[in-house]
Amino acid sequence: MGFFERNRKALVERGIDPARLPPGQYTTERFPVLHVGGVPAYADDLSDWDLHVFGAVDRPYVLTKWTMLDTVWKGVPIRDLLDRAGIRPGAAHLVEHAENGYTTNVPLDDARASGMLAYEHGGAPLAPDHGYPARVVIPHLYFWKSAKWVRGLEVTEQDRPGFWETNGYHNHADPFREQRYS
Repeated sequence: MGFFERNRKALVERGIDPARLPPGQYTTERFPVLHVGGVPAYADDLSDWDLHVFGAVDRPYVLTKWTMLDTVWKGVPIRDLLDRAGIRPGAAHLVEHAENGYTTNVPLDDARASGMLAYEHGGAPLAPDHGYPARVVIPHLYFWKSAKWVRGLEVTEQDRPGFWETNGYHNHADPFREQRYS
């Protein structure tokens, strides 16, 4: 029996439906550290951090702090952030802008359906390696679609592939469809 089969068998033994796991993946108890560029440092009071919501919206704005409680990932639904900005007719995509020039793109419908601007994971503030002070979390897509150290959410009418998408990764990134590479 191979590694993947043993991993799925262990899920069954723990009472977890192995169908929850996308093809070609295995479960892990650790939180892998994956990112492009160095880990940015922010002042403890976050006085040098902000988030811009801009692009094909009626009311661009900048946020500095907020709170939402009672979830494993704590944060603000992207839907709420975009609704506040007033999405214009014809807008169809969201480009996440992060430190070090990193960008990633998602269809607006995906971002609005389940996306969150998270600032806490597992009951504690995000660790710097995992996006402190805030990262996007779009749980139904591969995590390269969930930018760490996010600084802007740009609503666009046309799709604009980001860093990994222009370097051979799949543009949509649905793990259940095994959309890893283009």
